[in-house]
Amino acid sequence: MSRSIGGVQQPPITISCDCGEMKHVPFGERWTCEGCGKTWNTAQIPAEQYFGLVNEQRRARLFVIGAALAVFAVFGLLAVVVAESLFVLAPVVVAGWLIAFMPFWHRRMRRRARELPKWQLHPE
Repeated sequence: MSRSIGGVQQPPITISCDCGEMKHVPFGERWTCEGCGKTWNTAQIPAEQYFGLVNEQRRARLFVIGAALAVFAVFGLLAVVVAESLFVLAPVVVAGWLIAFMPFWHRRMRRRARELPKWQLHPE
């Protein structure tokens, strides 16, 4: 349902109609409520704000990927240079990454999601 720009999925916009219907609509598209017939246009949202949020999400994902690659590259280099037996510790490094860093990152992303602006759309 959401479109991709620059390889990153655009998050859909949740529209809550006055009659209680809810729908996830891609940015820039219209939705006509099946319940009451009102038409909602997501293009009312300022494009620079929306795409700023999309770019922020992209940077956050790239940061995690880059940090993971850096950690595993350093670990791999140490295993090759110091002792190949360090490869046995690879599952420990992966578990440490998943247990220590990723929950922190997920909490940070959820906190940021709660702080995102909420736009008030008006039916056409």
